[in-house]
Amino acid sequence: MTKPVATLGILGGGQLGRMLAMAAARLGIDAHIYCPDDNAPAARVSARATVAGYDDERALAAFAGSVEAITTEFENVPAATARFLADRVPVHPSAAALEIAQDRVAEKSFLNKIGIDTAPWRAIDGLDDLTTALTEIGPRGILKTRRLGYDGKGQVRLDGPQDAAEAFAAMAGAPAILEGLAAFEREISVIAARGQDGTVRCYDPGENRHSDGILRETRVPAAIDTATHDTALAMAERIATALDYVGVIGVEMFAMADGALWVNEIAPRVHNTGHWTIEGCAVSQFEQHVRAVCGLPLGDPARHSDAVMHNLIGDDIDTVPALLAEAGAALHLYGKGEARPGRKMGHVTRLS
Repeated sequence: MTKPVATLGILGGGQLGRMLAMAAARLGIDAHIYCPDDNAPAARVSARATVAGYDDERALAAFAGSVEAITTEFENVPAATARFLADRVPVHPSAAALEIAQDRVAEKSFLNKIGIDTAPWRAIDGLDDLTTALTEIGPRGILKTRRLGYDGKGQVRLDGPQDAAEAFAAMAGAPAILEGLAAFEREISVIAARGQDGTVRCYDPGENRHSDGILRETRVPAAIDTATHDTALAMAERIATALDYVGVIGVEMFAMADGALWVNEIAPRVHNTGHWTIEGCAVSQFEQHVRAVCGLPLGDPARHSDAVMHNLIGDDIDTVPALLAEAGAALHLYGKGEARPGRKMGHVTRLS
């Protein structure tokens, strides 16, 4: 960019936007939050907030006029919104990258096209498609909505053809994708950042543990060998480069028993599995993203410590007094009012 960014616009007001705004402030950059929620966690730590819909062109135009760069804190910002704003101010990640990540069929097609392995998959538009797919890629799999759905939502596991009708009905008519089950040894993720000059910097892979489809823990370093580590970073770089991506991207991978790596999902944003970088590195994933989208040099992603990050989900919030009393526990609370089952309320990181 030709001039320094004084104000960064952030589409979305959740905890990721909150941590982005705090990272921007460290660099002397104000955050302007744009989202429909009038009590957004991110807005309460930002210099300014606009409460409006993602289809409100008047509000979007005024928002664009108040900032020098715009980014997103979640992947389901409408691509049309990103395109509208990009005609007025630089927007990263791009609408094209968002469109690929928002549709699981487009995502899998993109990954396979650039030589990245995934679980076998088929697009599902009807019950006949599902029945055929189960014979082609195996009797067991996971049926997911093509769009939306996260933290285990919008998906049903099938243990055989007998589950097909019930699973298809659960999609409620939404376009879907069947993914074959991956017999993986562990799930890992790479947090990669790509700058506006094409420079890519990757953090060490983390090893992830889920419960009921929701991330519970990320542990760094992952229990993988050097070859797998290097391959994982190279794959993340290939994805970011092929997307002509700018910013931080999360790449979730399955480490298979035969040493292969399959990509499960890409997330065009800062990522839950990268929260450990706040305490574990000199430059966190949040600062790295701000640097990238504002045209600043990327920082060194090297970790100075091993780390374990635990999400606080739902009633886990009741453990806060104990965590505050625990030596070495770095606690982050997201400012959400109601603790509901499955809702991420905060996280805690411990270094070693």
